[in-house]
Parts: sequence; C-alpha cells; structure tokens
Amino acid sequence: MAPRGPFQVVEVNLGKIFADSATGKMEPSDSYERICGTVPAGLRAAGDMGLDADEDYVYFKVVGGDVGKNMDLTNPVYSQYVQPGTNHAIPFGPRGLSGGPTGLRSMNLKTGEVKTVVDVPFMIGHVQTNPWVPREIVFCWETTGKAPQRVWTVMADGTGLRPVFPEAVFDWVTHEAVITKDEVAIAILAHRHPGLPPDAPWGNLVSTGEHPSGVGIVNLRTHEMRIIGQVPIGDPGHSIWHVNGSADGRWAAADDFQFRLWVIDRHTGEMLLLASMTRIVKTGMPADHIHPTFSADGTKIEIQSAMLSPNGHSLNIVVVPMPRSWIARNYGDHAPE
Repeated sequence: MAPRGPFQVVEVNLGKIFADSATGKMEPSDSYERICGTVPAGLRAAGDMGLDADEDYVYFKVVGGDVGKNMDLTNPVYSQYVQPGTNHAIPFGPRGLSGGPTGLRSMNLKTGEVKTVVDVPFMIGHVQTNPWVPREIVFCWETTGKAPQRVWTVMADGTGLRPVFPEAVFDWVTHEAVITKDEVAIAILAHRHPGLPPDAPWGNLVSTGEHPSGVGIVNLRTHEMRIIGQVPIGDPGHSIWHVNGSADGRWAAADDFQFRLWVIDRHTGEMLLLASMTRIVKTGMPADHIHPTFSADGTKIEIQSAMLSPNGHSLNIVVVPMPRSWIARNYGDHAPE
C-alpha cells in the first residue's frame, strides 16, 4: 500500500479561534493555521509529537523512508532486544505490536528543516519533552501492554539514548510522565493475581503484586528511583494505573482500575482518595482512564470523566481541586511536640 502524505506540521492559533468564536464571527479554517514544514517524502508521521521547552522545535515519530537503515544494531543499549539478522525488535506480547524500526525526527518550526534524532528497533510511542530542559526527550516502547523496556530518553542531537528505568522481567511499566525538570513519574502495575498459567498473555509472573509496584519517581540526573505510593492490598482498584506529579515536587497523583483518583503527599507519604468515577463503571461505561494531570501551580488536577454527560458515557475534561488543607501544609524535619 502506498504511504499516505505528504505529512505536515501545522500550528493552530487557538487565541484567535477563541476570540472569533466569542464574537460569533469565525473565518475559514486555514486562516487560523500556519504550515511549519513538510515531512520528507517516504516518511510517515504517526501523530506522536512533543514540543521543545524553547518552543522552536517539535519531535515526532516516523516510520518508513530511511528509518532504521543506518541504525547501529550492535549498540548494547538495545542490542539485547533485536532479532538476530534483522533491524527490528524480537516480537513481544500477544498483539505483536512491538517491532520496528521506528524513528524520532525534529522539525525547526521557523525553517521547516527536518533532522534525524534517533532510530530504534522497536515501536515508539508517547513522545514527550521536558518542559524545563530544552532538547530533552522522553518516549516509550509501545506494545499496547507490557514492554521489555518501556521508558527511554534521548537528547535532540541523538546522544544519551538509554532506558529511564531498567526493568526486570516481572515489571509492567506504563504511562510515564515528565513531572519536574529532573523527574519522570512511572506506573509499575500490580493489577493481576498470582498463580497465572504459564501461557498467560504478557507472561504469568508480570504485574502480580509479588514484587514492588506503585507510583515510581525516577531522577533523570542521578538515575535513582523511589516508589512513593500504591493502592492498599485488597483494594478493589487493584493497582495504580496512570500517574502524574506537580512541578513543585509536593504532590503525585494516580488513578486505579476502579476509575478513582488518588493524591500523594511526597513529603509525608500520605495517600488520599480524592475522587471516584466508580458509579460510571457500574452504569456500563466502557473501560477508559481518567489519566490525571496537574496544573502548573499544583493546585488542581485535570482528569477525564463521564459523570457530567447525560448519557453517562461521553468523556469530558474535568478539573478537581487539591484539598485546601493539603495546600496549606508546612513541613519540618521533626514530628510536632
């Protein structure tokens, strides 16, 4: 099948859209758009994209074209995952979506110039940038489930490619998020019961709760990781699922498999159930996630919810405020007398 294209990066002027919408005088759609550049012929852009901290470059996933032709398959950082004699990863998982090669490319938003960042032998997903550190990229190995090594980082010039959190075979890591200038939050799942059959999808020892799990915070500079919270043992939510954190380092947030929102005080380790969408699950809403994200000032959390929809099904963007008592907290190194 011939590749679709050409693919372009388009800037949309939301300020003008909102202003014209408020006055009821909308213009043709192209009056709100600027074409920043066109992806070279043969490359297929897949939609995963991150904007650099300086807002002068975007980084995006590509397939086809010259992707993988110059990849160093002897690089020990991923050579263990490569099928001998090929340039793609060893097939992994029941859905067979782990292979590559795929690549990251950058585009200069002023000139439209496209450059290679890196090519890897697996399927790239979740391309994001560090909002505080220019040219720093975080992405994942996408399998739609567990990956052999989920979270990766690389600089825009292709240097520094490495796993963010080196995984054990029993770790199921997902939904990484850059939360501070030095930190990435990850979810280490524990949503399956021990004693799975040997032929269980994704492996029978993965995400069973027999090993450490929960909200992990990884320091990009020191490479250290700390687990700071997990739903209680026996809780119907089974495990945290999607994670985030406030930019000031005070809070972390996570949802679980019962569509509930938890918040964690990173100073004290206290974990609080902040909101619940369980009613929606009981009324037949299909499995989806509320996927929390903190506001820039750390006082609010944005989630997805169907609780405001008349049909109890359509998802809306909803803002949940942090507890005022938590925001007012002061911390010391000693317990109060």
